[in-house]
Amino acid sequence: MNITKDTAVTLRMKVTDSQGNIYDDGKKPVSYLHGDYDNLFAKLEAALEGQEAGYQTTLELSPADAFGERDEALVTTMAKVDFPPGVKVGGQIQRTGPDGEPRYYFVTKIKGPTVLLDGNHPLCGKTLRFAIKVVDVRAATAEEIAHQHVHGEHGHQH
Repeated sequence: MNITKDTAVTLRMKVTDSQGNIYDDGKKPVSYLHGDYDNLFAKLEAALEGQEAGYQTTLELSPADAFGERDEALVTTMAKVDFPPGVKVGGQIQRTGPDGEPRYYFVTKIKGPTVLLDGNHPLCGKTLRFAIKVVDVRAATAEEIAHQHVHGEHGHQH
């Protein structure tokens, strides 16, 4: 079966940056619903259109096509006295962003009375290389299409 709109696609995807740092070793399969459901970066989905199980490719995505450029307006601080208990460096907290909308911030450092926070995705600003192998392609169920994601072993669990 070829990858087309409303197919459930299972991939192995190794993700590295331009320096060779590995962010995902690709050993654990992931599944997504193909067809502009925002479950995969658009350029990756476009490269997989029409392919079938066994297809392999390597693509490099610029920051604009992956997690975006870093936004220094999303780097901020908060007083440690206002900081929720139990959250440590590497954890996340939710607070209002500069646009007034709630967003998640990563705790990057706790220094004396100040907590440093970063609202950027950790891979923002990075050019990423995706080595992809299509493991399986099947027709998506009506429920998966309605929910706009794949269910089951390598997909979303409700």
